[in-house]
Amino acid sequence: MTRKRAPRAQRPRMLDIAEVAKVSTATVSRVLNNKPGASEDVRQSVLAAMDMLGYERPIAVRAKPDGLVGVVVAEFANPIFAAFAQSLETRLARLGYGALLCSQSPGGTTEEQCISLLVEQGVRGIIFVSGLHADLTASHQQYADLRNRGIAQVFVNGYAEDIEGTFIGIDEAAAVEVSVRHLLSLGHERIGLAIGPDRFLPSRRKTRAFAEVLRSSLGIEDAGPHVVSTLYTLEGGQAAATRLFESGHTAIVCGSDLMALGAIRAARALDLRIPSEVSVVGYDDSPTMGFVDPPLTTVRQPVPEMSATAVSSLVEELEGHPGPRVELLFRGELVVRESTGTVFDQARALA
Repeated sequence: MTRKRAPRAQRPRMLDIAEVAKVSTATVSRVLNNKPGASEDVRQSVLAAMDMLGYERPIAVRAKPDGLVGVVVAEFANPIFAAFAQSLETRLARLGYGALLCSQSPGGTTEEQCISLLVEQGVRGIIFVSGLHADLTASHQQYADLRNRGIAQVFVNGYAEDIEGTFIGIDEAAAVEVSVRHLLSLGHERIGLAIGPDRFLPSRRKTRAFAEVLRSSLGIEDAGPHVVSTLYTLEGGQAAATRLFESGHTAIVCGSDLMALGAIRAARALDLRIPSEVSVVGYDDSPTMGFVDPPLTTVRQPVPEMSATAVSSLVEELEGHPGPRVELLFRGELVVRESTGTVFDQARALA
């Protein structure tokens, strides 16, 4: 009886890896043997090629974490948070740090519980994305406690003067202004804002900017009738948009892409055509927003750039070089798709 040998683990073929990574076999050899002569970008390309081809990384090039970093994000119902989590984890890994992800959830895990879990795991730093630092009514004592423990912190999307740390955000006012001016250029004059709870700083900043652009562009002194505050959810967006459409608004700027999808649902429930009768603008440019029906016009958060700055700021602090105690603001990009168009029936809009 002949025994079959167990199959050996597949060994990397340098030629295959070189073709996928678009480098020479000599470069592949240097990376696999952890030799100098290859830049970090080239090294990452070779390792990515190995992963794509299904090869196991040699022990010599496996990441040896310089420490653990926590990443705390809001609940994953909003896909923009998953995008931030993935981008942050990837950049931390490239710098040799292991990432521990913890997400909040309504009625479930709280930010305080996430912090306790991460501290128990011995994290050296934590990156917070849209956490309690953005809630104007929340206590910030937990961040001071972390600082006293020597745990570095960086905050994404939100700002509080009483928190010692580096803040990475997007220019909310500019995002709202570019959205409204886009709608004005299409002939809309009855423009509404569907926004989340006022206790969140991003909501308050967007609302303030919206009121200012209505005043400066249309002479509207009281923006109140044109603003509906609900929840940053699809259902919240639908409820807000229903009120705004029924009061004669022909275009809506939304505080998130999820709210914008709710606004599209509201339009269809009211038998309003998009974009020939009403227009909708989102915020975030979450993954797949170019593939919904209709493809969503939205303001893109520069997630890769914001994540890179957040990670580099945290690493600088971990290496003994605290970052600036300021808010670093990025500009959002208006991505025009098919959910916005010229006014179809201005008389109806003004009725």
